Amino acid sequence: MSEKMVVTQPRPFIMTNVLNQWTSGICDCFQDLPQCCLAFWCFPCFTCKTAHEAGECLCLPLLDSFGLIPPITTAVRVSVRQRYGIEGTVCRDCVYSFFCGPCTWCQIAREMKTRKNPITFINMSAR
Repeated sequence: MSEKMVVTQPRPFIMTNVLNQWTSGICDCFQDLPQCCLAFWCFPCFTCKTAHEAGECLCLPLLDSFGLIPPITTAVRVSVRQRYGIEGTVCRDCVYSFFCGPCTWCQIAREMKTRKNPITFINMSAR
């Protein structure tokens, strides 16, 4: 007699004290002026640096120049969204990547920087 065994894999669970939204808007470049300036003056360097910090290949963003919708910008944005549990859609990621490429990379860099060093609020109640 053969027995059937059902095996289920645990689903990933993201526990965070940060909301499931981007911590900054797509056009909030002035929250981190040095990064914004680097993106403005040397965009290829900035994208490669940001991709490397996201755990991707250093030169991967240079491939974006070969497509209509920048595939690497879109992929890195989706990856960061999934990593931090941020709500959104691939369609919206494509739109931001196509129309606001530099702002998208700045937002990704700000998000990684913010999530790496989260702000913790401590409630000090009077005793």
